[in-house]
Amino acid sequence: MQRSTILYTAFFSLALCDLAAAADQGQTTVKARHATTAKAAATQTAVTADAVKVEELEVRGRKASTVASSATKSNTPLIETAQSVTVITRDEMDARGVLTLNQAVRYAAGITADTRGGEGTRYDLFDLRGFTVPTFLDGLKLQDSPTGFAVAQTDTFRLDRVELLKGPASALYGQSSPGGLTALSSKLPTDQRFYGSVNTTGGMFDLYRVDADVGGFATDNGLVRYRLYGTVNGQHTQLSKTGSRRFSISPAFTFGGDGPTTLTLLGNYQYDPESGSYGGLPLVGSLTRASYGYLPRNFYDGDVPSEKFNRRQGSITYILNHRFNKDWSFSTRGRYDDIRTIYRSVYNNGYYDSDDGSSGEMLSRSAYGTKEHTYNLAFDSQFKGHVRTGPLQHVLMFGFDYMQQTANDNESYGDAPDLDVLHPDYHMLIPALTPTADYVTKSHQIGAYGQDEIHWKGLVLNGSIRNDWYRSHQVESLSQTDTRQHAGQITWRASGLYHFDFGLAPYISYSTSFQPQSGSVSNDGGLTVRQASPSLGKQLEGGVKYQVPGTSVLLTAAGFHIEQSNVLVSVANTGYSVQSGLVHSDGFEFEAHAEPFRNVMLTAAVSFQKLKDDSTGKPLIQSGKGNASLFAFYTMPKGPLKGLGFGGGMRYSNKVYGGEATYGSVWLPHYALFDGSLTYDLANLSRSLRGWKASASVRNLFDKHYVANCFAYGADGEYCYYGERRNAQASIGFSW
Repeated sequence: MQRSTILYTAFFSLALCDLAAAADQGQTTVKARHATTAKAAATQTAVTADAVKVEELEVRGRKASTVASSATKSNTPLIETAQSVTVITRDEMDARGVLTLNQAVRYAAGITADTRGGEGTRYDLFDLRGFTVPTFLDGLKLQDSPTGFAVAQTDTFRLDRVELLKGPASALYGQSSPGGLTALSSKLPTDQRFYGSVNTTGGMFDLYRVDADVGGFATDNGLVRYRLYGTVNGQHTQLSKTGSRRFSISPAFTFGGDGPTTLTLLGNYQYDPESGSYGGLPLVGSLTRASYGYLPRNFYDGDVPSEKFNRRQGSITYILNHRFNKDWSFSTRGRYDDIRTIYRSVYNNGYYDSDDGSSGEMLSRSAYGTKEHTYNLAFDSQFKGHVRTGPLQHVLMFGFDYMQQTANDNESYGDAPDLDVLHPDYHMLIPALTPTADYVTKSHQIGAYGQDEIHWKGLVLNGSIRNDWYRSHQVESLSQTDTRQHAGQITWRASGLYHFDFGLAPYISYSTSFQPQSGSVSNDGGLTVRQASPSLGKQLEGGVKYQVPGTSVLLTAAGFHIEQSNVLVSVANTGYSVQSGLVHSDGFEFEAHAEPFRNVMLTAAVSFQKLKDDSTGKPLIQSGKGNASLFAFYTMPKGPLKGLGFGGGMRYSNKVYGGEATYGSVWLPHYALFDGSLTYDLANLSRSLRGWKASASVRNLFDKHYVANCFAYGADGEYCYYGERRNAQASIGFSW
């Protein structure tokens, strides 16, 4: 049944392509007028030509840092996007020596980074405006597993750029977070005849990486183009006894060259034989002092023979684009993901069974294991067109998307021997685990949406609306429970922006979101019980943007108010909840970007935010009060040091709420960290070294000792995570 459904959906999508096939044509039609000097009287023909030109950049080349597609599903200049979007380009990631998505987003405003510190690196864990957010790859959602283990992780060297869309975005994407979403873009074939690079990296904690990226024309006329990326890498983690390894390969082919119809096929296979530890530390001994002092930063709470995290993930994606004429286009894309994980570990329970200072400090522990396999399918198809009604120019989009998932999960649990933290034994006899759950979960989402972007002189109005139908069915064999969800939701977005000729653009927007949630709800004291309805999000955002005409220098400032309603609030001593929860997030953000501008790459950000959960009177656990950052990188254009690039950055995190401990509220103290980077083009030493480049970078330059986050639940456990230690790396690579 699963395979027939997949085949049916695939053929349905391809049938749409026979009717139309799609060029993901950017909304930059009218927007290109304001990208430089903004000629108000530009003709529709010139406008459309600009749109086609920008679209070619999206599929075959590298987009500018001042253009983003996540907010509108079309290439739109940020100066004309009435919502906060942070763009992190490939050049910025390379300059900072980024190895993970967690590291890539650290310099963005509104980020609570590394919510598992420097320890839990197997997943990409951070918050945006106080909420966890979903991830989209090439416009399609990377679906989380129902139990949270078989979750894909994308190697960042595969990526061409990262976009953070802030605030609710369900009007175009369906179920999503009030905080926004992360949009990743893969490296795809370009219009160069032959290009590539090979890069080797080594560093602290026995880091090794070899990355290769090669592409070009597969035919003389460029009608068929290819690109192949692969990596082999590994490293010991900052915890003793643990490490990570990865093998990944991503081939891509584009058929159609520069013609009106193009088809891109992108595959990926990634194997992670091990991915460090997912454990942590007890709060007493990390955030607060224990009788013995503090635990070292390399403290490991697990058991070596029991530690295992093995992940295999594979996917195949198609992107089919067709331009009918200068005004209309059609685009469809789809991806099939297959993710399999085997996870087994011993972990601490967040408290001690004894702490007498004589016989040792015995840390309570448990053991857990799971095997999970998910099959994910996602499609998104859309028509785009440009029409004129009197003096108004419209960029229209009508779309349909579909997601489905089947997940199988077997879980086991057991007790584990206590660990003497002063004299740890990491090879203890762990009792056999007892099966606790055997889940089969099936879900699907269907969404239909439309968007109209209206331009009149410098005024840009945007309206989007969407209807979603979501179903989920979960069967748990051991307890013989059967849970079903069936929800429909309408979400929308409206915004207005005015772009003055001198570069200033004030704006205001309102957007909504929804998220399905599991749990039983009763409104009559338990007499009748129903499945929980989705939580709802809404945001009002206002701000101003300024782009220096003719440059990439962009300044943005925004204030926002987010509300999440229908949140589940548990009822003590019962098996049900009430949906009376309300969460507020209020804040202000400022960002500055320039890439490149007079040989300078610059990123600056400041944010202040306040979160409150009305049901507890407290913020959300792991939500921070704000952050600040500055990264600058300069490349010498001439002289004896020509080709030398150098720079550094500062990352500041304000206080973070870590929950309620036995002694009261847990607040993690603020901290500031410093990073540094160097690059040198070796061609300046000798012509024979043309194409060779050396680089080095270091994170947490001064080896700041800090606690990045805590999850405190009083008597139920109090866990904390140390932040990333000083980590330096150096690379040498050849490109052509």
